[in-house]
Amino acid sequence: MSEHVVDVSWSRGEHEFTYQTYNRDHEWRFDGGVTVPGSANPAYLGNPGPVDPEEAFIASLSSCHMLTFLAIAAKKRLVVDAYDDHAVGVMAKNERGRIAITQVTLHPKIVFAGEQPDAAALERIHHRAHEECFIANSVTTEIIVA
Repeated sequence: MSEHVVDVSWSRGEHEFTYQTYNRDHEWRFDGGVTVPGSANPAYLGNPGPVDPEEAFIASLSSCHMLTFLAIAAKKRLVVDAYDDHAVGVMAKNERGRIAITQVTLHPKIVFAGEQPDAAALERIHHRAHEECFIANSVTTEIIVA
């Protein structure tokens, strides 16, 4: 169907290579030319400035849900003026006892122009967006739309 490419680069540089001292900073280069600085989460000795993989995972789920929601709304001729989400991921032990992002809760706030869907219609669109989101279909993480 399609292929998606990201180049991830890291180098030791001048840092000593022990668990406590090696540099966690790296880069993600996307095929469109965007470079994003990455690091480990500060809890795992990373730099707090760059994006960490856990944040990127949560952002990916939120972004995919939003884009799928917008596509469904557009096909229903509902005009969306703004979509904001405050996505929250929980890292915990999964059923196999491994640390994982076990749950992501999306808190979308949507502003419509013109026709406003009622709560039931909005719930149906979110449900369909979840069912059709490529990223949600790729993971075992529980995803909740609050």
